[in-house]
Amino acid sequence: MNKKLYVLVTAIITLILIPIVAFAAAPFYEGKTVRIIVGMSPGGGFDTYSRIIARHMGKHIAGNPKIIVENMPGAGSIIAANHIYKVAKPDGLTIGHFNGGLLFDKILGREGAEFDPIKFEYIGSYNMAEVVCALSKASGISSIDQWVSSKKQLKFGGVGVGNLAPDNTPKILKAALGLPIQLVSGYKGTAEVRLAVEGGEVEGCCFGWEQMQSLWHDALEKGDVIAIIQVRPQPLPEIPNVPLAINLAKSDDARQIIEKGIHSNLIFNRPLLLPPGTPKERLEILRNALQATLKDKELLVETKKAQLGLNPVTGEELEKAVAGLYKVDPALLTKIKKILFE
Repeated sequence: MNKKLYVLVTAIITLILIPIVAFAAAPFYEGKTVRIIVGMSPGGGFDTYSRIIARHMGKHIAGNPKIIVENMPGAGSIIAANHIYKVAKPDGLTIGHFNGGLLFDKILGREGAEFDPIKFEYIGSYNMAEVVCALSKASGISSIDQWVSSKKQLKFGGVGVGNLAPDNTPKILKAALGLPIQLVSGYKGTAEVRLAVEGGEVEGCCFGWEQMQSLWHDALEKGDVIAIIQVRPQPLPEIPNVPLAINLAKSDDARQIIEKGIHSNLIFNRPLLLPPGTPKERLEILRNALQATLKDKELLVETKKAQLGLNPVTGEELEKAVAGLYKVDPALLTKIKKILFE
């Protein structure tokens, strides 16, 4: 082959190979759209956090994909959970975000939960739950002592069976501590529960503390809503004088019900996860991206302005916590199941 022909052939091959190599090297997420399916209605804590994360997470993923939020409320977010497990493609483009209490409920044998918790691919979480129960000023109750001695059943708003804070917590507190509570469930989300408290339909609710601080800041400051009890192992620094539920338990049985029924579930209450079978390399990309996003300066400014706390949990920590659900004493699970489902 003469020199001119050689140069020509080389040039042609180069022109052909350059776009092929560039295409092969293009990040998977380039030009893609990632959906976060939120199992709650707009306006609540799950939705609010998801939209903030969606605004910033794309820049921490090679290829800078567009990230959008879609709401799929219903049955306390079990519709979304089943969708992620059974319908969503395991391609790394659909992220599920639903009530993590459903993972525990599945261990208890809840009907309608068509998924295996241990098979989800866990990305991580932006926050461990910091459950606090509050009552409206209109309820006439401003302390735990008044609540304990109340002859009136106080109405608490709930979202649906399996929701850790708004539904499971009031049921467990009633059973373990004997608090007079009547759960009124079926609201589409915590935003609707909040409005029900403000409108006098119900007198109280149990939410994540960061959500209360954000959405009820003025009401808490004015005393229109009063934090009555904390349902977590240690007191929050902002409300050190609000009693812990575990300290009010009068028996070891009651303490175990609170610890296993609520405390052990706090870590995975708000999981971001993927369908079973999602390629591990895409799981790792999203795990790394989430942790980077939760340290993003612009996101931190936004969450601070909205008074939303962050207490990140890694995907590996969520996996470990979910695996631990299978090690709970069966007899205790039976007691908790009776409290939550009967």
